[in-house]
Formats: sequence, structure tokens, C-alpha cells
Amino acid sequence: MDNYEYIVASLPVIRQEDTRTDSLVVSELVDEIRGQLSGRDQSVLDQFLSGYDSEQLTEDFYQRMLQHKNRFLREWFRFDLDLRNATVGYLNKKLHRAPDHDKILLEGREVEEFPELEAASRVLDSTDILQRERGLDDLRWRKVDEITLMDYFDLEALLGYVAKLKIIDRWLQLDPDSGRALFRRMVEQIRSTYDNKKKNITI
Repeated sequence: MDNYEYIVASLPVIRQEDTRTDSLVVSELVDEIRGQLSGRDQSVLDQFLSGYDSEQLTEDFYQRMLQHKNRFLREWFRFDLDLRNATVGYLNKKLHRAPDHDKILLEGREVEEFPELEAASRVLDSTDILQRERGLDDLRWRKVDEITLMDYFDLEALLGYVAKLKIIDRWLQLDPDSGRALFRRMVEQIRSTYDNKKKNITI
């Protein structure tokens, strides 16, 4: 990831006194990242972003993503599918519908486990809608960290960064203070990771 240092250095600073939700324009940051990628990597990024279009979230889409050459896409959309199905299952139970109603069930995955199922179930049981949304996004955030644990200077690290930007973007609309706090957390985490990695390389 040749431009990693530049991307980190160019992150905007979010100040406590900022109140406008557009003080951080996520789409512009994503476009800035895309502009630094090769054509092949741009294609991978666009495939990742297509997963945020509800019309794209079909059985065929998940089949392709779960077989993708890129590790981040495979692991992220496996988690995304399982979390979505867990959420749908929760709603089905509450609405007294058939357990598999509206779930996307892929052939060959019937016996696969969802490691985060218990944590997701606890979050979904919350009666506070906003708290439930925060809990689900916390699970997503932690999954990004898990997938990219050993990634520093590669496309997977950038995809994880964009995944977090999408979470931040949503909270800038739902709760600007939470969105800015998430952004500061991400900036601090990335800079700390980069600085530590740079020291190790220097040594």
C-alpha cells in the first residue's frame, strides 16, 4: 500500500466544536482513496461499496463475494450476510413470521457457524433502538479490526478503513457527536498502528 502514509497524513482533523454533519464528507474521502489506487484495486473497492446498495444484496452477490480472491471481501461479506440473517431472524420471531422469511440462505452454508451470533442476539434484544444500532455497528467495527489485524500496507487495510468510514457516515446522520467520536477513534488507531509499524521497520 504505497500511499498509506499520505492517506493517514491527509485525514481531516475533527474538532469538538464542529456541529455540522457535513464537516466530514465521507464520499470525498472515499473518492480520494480511489484516486490513489490502481485500476484493479479500484474495481475491488467498487465491489466492496456495492454491498451498501440494498438492491445489490442478492443471493448471487453474496455467492460471488464469498468466493472472491480478495480476503477482506470474502470475510467481510460472510460476516455481513450472517449478521443480516441474524437480524432478520430476530424480526421474524418478533413478528411471528416463518424463521427463514426474507433470509438469504446460500447452498452449502447450512452448517456454518456464526461466531458473533450470541453477541448479536444480546444487541438485538435491546429495547433502545439507538443503542441497538450502536451495538450492531460496534460488532461491525470489531470485525473490521479482526479481519485487518495483520494488515498495514495493503489493500485489505484500506478496505477496512473504508468500511469504518461507512459506519462513521451513518452516525454522522443519526448522531453527529457519535460520528465525530468514531472518526477521532479511527484516526488515532490508524496513526498509532502506522507509527508502531514504522518504528519496527526502522529498528
